[in-house]
Amino acid sequence: MGWNDELIADYRANGKPTKGPFVGRQVLLLTTKGAKSGADRTVPVVYSTEGNDYVVVASKGGAPTSPSWYHNLKANPSVTVEVGRERFAARANIAKPDSERLRLYAAHAKVHPGFLDYVKKTTRRIPVIRLERVGPSSA
Repeated sequence: MGWNDELIADYRANGKPTKGPFVGRQVLLLTTKGAKSGADRTVPVVYSTEGNDYVVVASKGGAPTSPSWYHNLKANPSVTVEVGRERFAARANIAKPDSERLRLYAAHAKVHPGFLDYVKKTTRRIPVIRLERVGPSSA
């Protein structure tokens, strides 16, 4: 079992991370459809909220490229979100215009200060995504 798989298994078993770098942070599990493969791909992602929406940032730690999950949701914005023990369908909406992206990024960085460093590490425009619930939840 790989590192990501262990984090996901821990999250699903406990409704939150109990070990590793995500302990004590707001984390959700995001499942996207592979842009090329069509296979389900699940990743743990830190989040913030605005209203009823969950906000995630495709920072990849300030790397010069976006994470794979971002390319997947661009190709297919229908995603599944797991927060705690709740699971629901959502639509991924990339924040536009840039003023909205910057506002949401700043709010996200207040919750997760490390994101302030990520913008300094890259020249790319780091995407911000709203996850809007579209389906009922299940446990």
